[in-house]
Amino acid sequence: MRLLLGPIALAALIGFVQGARAHSLDEVDAMLQSDEKYFQPIDKPMPDFTLRAADGRVVRAADLAGKVVVLHFIYTSCPDVCPLHAEKISEVQKMVNSTPMKDRVVFVSITTDPRKDTPDVLKAYGPMHGLDPVNWLFLTTPPDQPEDTTRKLAEAFGHKFTLTDDGYQMHGIVTHVIDREGRWRANFHGLNFQPINLVTLVNALTNNVERPHAEPDEGWLAKLKNLL
Repeated sequence: MRLLLGPIALAALIGFVQGARAHSLDEVDAMLQSDEKYFQPIDKPMPDFTLRAADGRVVRAADLAGKVVVLHFIYTSCPDVCPLHAEKISEVQKMVNSTPMKDRVVFVSITTDPRKDTPDVLKAYGPMHGLDPVNWLFLTTPPDQPEDTTRKLAEAFGHKFTLTDDGYQMHGIVTHVIDREGRWRANFHGLNFQPINLVTLVNALTNNVERPHAEPDEGWLAKLKNLL
């Protein structure tokens, strides 16, 4: 069942942003590991890349510094799960963009089929699936790089897009979360994770939550769980 936040719940989430600063990221991870079976904590550098946006500009991994990044791999001719993945990300984006986090988060889709996914295709795909270009990028391989560059980048993120004889690609579904310093912090696997759980992690990362609190309390995490 999909979880949607109404205006009151979103306002409460905004209020919890301030309280979150007193808690450690370890505590957030622990809560998510308890409540979200599709969550995988990670702490390593984000794989580097130099790609091209639909408008032709070059986008490097370093250009995303200072933002929390929600990143996933898809290709637009995928007949089944890729459109669903894009729509799942759009749910998360709508929730984030309803809070002050909007200017601190960027959503990144990377195509693994640069030959078919031309700039015009890239520009049309996001709005078709509910993604707002205000803080969303769809990236592809520059002309001077090998055609399989983004498929190899997906492998660096831990999963494969394998070409089949009929032109489709066999692949899994993973949503990656990167912090403001460019460290890869988490994966959310599949399509059944609760969007609010990804938003909870993004909220913590936008506020640089790292410091442990002095003593345990019910705090913002428990309040958020009770709200939902």
